[in-house]
Amino acid sequence: MGSFFKTIFRTLKVFIIFTGCTILFYYGIIWVNQEYQDYHRYDEPEGTAIKVSTLGSQEDMSVVDRLILFYLNGE
Repeated sequence: MGSFFKTIFRTLKVFIIFTGCTILFYYGIIWVNQEYQDYHRYDEPEGTAIKVSTLGSQEDMSVVDRLILFYLNGE
């Protein structure tokens, strides 16, 4: 009979620890989501940002030149 109660107690401990860790993880994910929800990655940069590409205008390139550039950059 004592073994039965020990088993129930151990099972209840594991269940409470699992539930607590799950709740902690859930609220951690919600916190991270709220932190980055208003983060706009594609806004125009502010300040003294400069254009990195020095290839000239992309409109002057032929399809073959663009394909070669694509393969050279690995993108």
